[in-house]
Amino acid sequence: MSDRVGSDEQAETADSGATGEDGEPAWRQYFGFAEPYENQPDAIEAALDAGRRQGYLAMEGPCGTGKTMAALTAATTLARDGDYENVVVVTPVKQQLQQFVDDLRTINGGLDDPLSGIALVGKRDLCPYEREDVFPRDASVHDRCEDLRDATASLVEADGAGAETHMTPAATAAVGGDDEDEQWWDPKRASDLAKAARRDPEQFNTVTDDHLATAGAESPYRREQPSAPDELHDGNNPPLYCPFEADWYARNKGSPVDFTAGEDNVLTVEEFLPEAVERGTCPHRAMGVLLGEADVVVGNYNHLFDPKSRPLLSDVLGEDTFVIVDEAHRLEDRVRDLLSDRVGQHTLVRARNDCNYLLQQTRQSREHEQEISNLLATHEVPLDAVERAAEFYDDLDRWLTDRVESYLTEEFGRGWEADLRSLPEEDLEIPLRNPEREERDDLTEWAEREGYTGEFWRSLSAVGAAVETVLSEIGEDRQTVAAAVGAIMGNWWERDHVTYFREIELDHAPAEESATSNPWQEMYTAGLLLYDCMPAEALRTIFDELGGGVLMSATLEPIDVFTRVSGLDALAATGTGGLVADEDDPGRPVTTRSYGLSFPAENRASWLVDATAYTARNRGDPVRDHGNSVRDEYEQVLRTVARSPGNVMITMPNYREAAWAGSYLRDVVDKPVLVDESSSNEATEELKRDFVAGGGKVLVTSTRGTLTEGVDYDGDKLHTCAVVGIPLVNIGSPRVRAVREAYGRAFGEDVAFEYALTVPAVRRARQAIGRVIRGTDEVGVRLLVGNRFTPDAVHSVHEYLSPAERREFKRMTPEFLSSQFDAFWRDRDPPV
Repeated sequence: MSDRVGSDEQAETADSGATGEDGEPAWRQYFGFAEPYENQPDAIEAALDAGRRQGYLAMEGPCGTGKTMAALTAATTLARDGDYENVVVVTPVKQQLQQFVDDLRTINGGLDDPLSGIALVGKRDLCPYEREDVFPRDASVHDRCEDLRDATASLVEADGAGAETHMTPAATAAVGGDDEDEQWWDPKRASDLAKAARRDPEQFNTVTDDHLATAGAESPYRREQPSAPDELHDGNNPPLYCPFEADWYARNKGSPVDFTAGEDNVLTVEEFLPEAVERGTCPHRAMGVLLGEADVVVGNYNHLFDPKSRPLLSDVLGEDTFVIVDEAHRLEDRVRDLLSDRVGQHTLVRARNDCNYLLQQTRQSREHEQEISNLLATHEVPLDAVERAAEFYDDLDRWLTDRVESYLTEEFGRGWEADLRSLPEEDLEIPLRNPEREERDDLTEWAEREGYTGEFWRSLSAVGAAVETVLSEIGEDRQTVAAAVGAIMGNWWERDHVTYFREIELDHAPAEESATSNPWQEMYTAGLLLYDCMPAEALRTIFDELGGGVLMSATLEPIDVFTRVSGLDALAATGTGGLVADEDDPGRPVTTRSYGLSFPAENRASWLVDATAYTARNRGDPVRDHGNSVRDEYEQVLRTVARSPGNVMITMPNYREAAWAGSYLRDVVDKPVLVDESSSNEATEELKRDFVAGGGKVLVTSTRGTLTEGVDYDGDKLHTCAVVGIPLVNIGSPRVRAVREAYGRAFGEDVAFEYALTVPAVRRARQAIGRVIRGTDEVGVRLLVGNRFTPDAVHSVHEYLSPAERREFKRMTPEFLSSQFDAFWRDRDPPV
């Protein structure tokens, strides 16, 4: 079912469709440039063929392949030919999202009838109140927005519209329903609400005009959040509402912005946010309307793979959708993280308090108790179920605290309470089962001993939802978490013990104030983690619900491994109804392509440095084993690389090793040495700016850090990159061991370490060296340092490089490095 084609083995692709009157392929009318790059025609044809057969193309193409334009050209052709209704693009990199927008605009620039496109952003970036810091600081933008939406929906409800025709947005989402079968709102009431929040016309453009403005646009409303006018609400306490939401209802859930507001018919936040604000309509609602009408929707991974964010796209995703997944080498880790459930100890306490708060209301009087009991009964939740849930969360809080204290004592001795500085300044994991065995976790077993059965765990989601709804119905304005926590608890009980690993997370987060009851809380915040070890099944399901698509990256090799761990092979092997594919019921075809670097080969040198393997066992500790012979060998390599002309990036297996290398190099090279560490995004961005500001420098970082991937060191910003060692994650980590075990069960014990650890590590190394050559005229050197990168070495990873890299990278020993650098730069204009 897989049609694998290497970079020098571009097999003929099946006929991709009609040609134009001039004999050109049909896709040429949509291609945005005069001439395609070398590999673009084949990539486009392969994508068209996969799309027309409702299949997928997995494609590796390094910088310069033109992957973005190729994928969009194929998608445009398929959409215009009627094979698909819409295209959805997802990428985890903001810079790449902009590249898709730019290329789509380029395509549209040559069309009489352009595609309509929109780039999605999060609610936090769109809400005028959040952007201007009007919301209370103790409320999240999501929770505050949902409260205002619910209040506004109640206020615009048409007379006579009952519960059978209207549910609040939150309630509708909870049951997966649709409240648009019948118009339950009154546009006139909505218009009156929006008008009530407008500024006094007599105050326009005066010093006293306290208007709400954002993104360079003035809204028609006052800055403060409005309360409902007396004539539009019942009761003594006028609720707060959102005039932007009210205006959306007044327009019958329409958008005052259309695609012509965007450059070349493609809308981004820069266009539709100010346009919506000026017209007084919710920008997030306007975005939702527009994406339902768009030919091409560009978003991030969350929009497709996160169960919490995916509902935004639910109406436009289906078998008529062609999907483009960018940076697909990140798919496993990003989706694994999105599908894992986390709940902090503080959140567990909040869920308990939600239940207790409702119970307190029942104790005010018999009438209150009867009212609340009746409201709970409509959700088939008895009052004693709320009491039992509160008891459980209280018991769970104590169990969690005891377990953390026991772990710290076992690991660090009894003295840790008196000297918190003796505890490690890093995140810790407390496994709740043996990561390498299929067995129930300690929390589940404790709960069962305490009488909390599976039926009880499964009920917590419904209990939490009922508690939240009833609190709202009795007029309590409270930020609740009981429903979300209850859903996670239900998953904890129900999900299997191989695919999902359970542990306690201790996040190193020193508190500003001393913790009185639990001293360790001054150093850590605790939480429960239900970790998804194997995202392949979820990915297979998502891809099976779509029509077809392209998954692409600069570092997808080995592609046969990628198609297995991404669920594509399972998709190809499965016919309808989940049965094994056969001639009568074939699975979804999966095609692959792998292209080499297309920039001039004479502009680059690529070397495998045959030094002793740089492993944790060989190199020892960077502090205690300073005289280690392996470190002595690598000091020579690092020194030679760092002294090469221009900007040099050296990436080490982790930040601790980067600190050692940076400390050494500062004493032996004449150029500035910058050392990256695990820090804030702001600090990392400042370091990057210093590095590329001009004049040759050395940047030392972790290969697993944020400066080695998704950063475009174009032009004269980077001249040499050396990757030292294989950047494996901590293989002793309980969750990493659990992933390896799950992969062993799914794919075979003989490939578990390779699939789960080695291949992702080599992809990180390949991403790092890919930072050097970003354009046709750029010149530089790429080095993979350590004999595990060489063929025939013990535990060699040479086979995990791309076919083009295996041919191009030349092997040499460390003593030849200096002369090779001299020879390379002698015939070129060396940077300073």
